[in-house]
Amino acid sequence: MPKSTISCNSILALMYNATTWTNVAVNATVAPLTDVYVSLHTGALTPATGTQADAETVYTNYVRVAKARTTSGWSAPSGGSTSNVGSVQFEQCGVTGAVLTYVATGTVPSGSAGIAWHYGALNSPLTVSNGITPIFANGTLVISES
Repeated sequence: MPKSTISCNSILALMYNATTWTNVAVNATVAPLTDVYVSLHTGALTPATGTQADAETVYTNYVRVAKARTTSGWSAPSGGSTSNVGSVQFEQCGVTGAVLTYVATGTVPSGSAGIAWHYGALNSPLTVSNGITPIFANGTLVISES
C-alpha cells in the first residue's frame, strides 16, 4: 500500500531536516545525527544489509561528504522528494580511479558501514581518474519516498 505525499514529506523531513513529525516521531534529543553522509559506489548496494560500505568506491583520496541535516543541507520536502542544497563535492581523485555507478545517503562518515537511508543508480556511469572531482550541483541529488 503506498504512502500519502504528506507522509512521504514528513518521513524525509525527519530524516534529512531533523524536523519533528507531529504526534508521530521526534528527532533524537540526546546526541542526534547532525549530518547526512553521501557516498559513492561502484555497484548496487545490497538491499538486505543496506550499509554504505556495500560496493563503496575506494579511489585515492575518497571520503564520504557530510551535508547538514537541516534545510541548509537538504531542501524542505515537497511532493515526496528532497534534494541537496548547495553542491555535494567529493575529494579529487588521486592515482587510483574507479567507475562510479551508484550514490547513497546514510548515517556515518567514512570508515564505518553506516546505515544506507536511500540509494540509487547514477543516470550514467562516471569514470574518475587522477584529477577528476565528482560533484553533484545544487538540487541534482534528488531523494524520493514512495
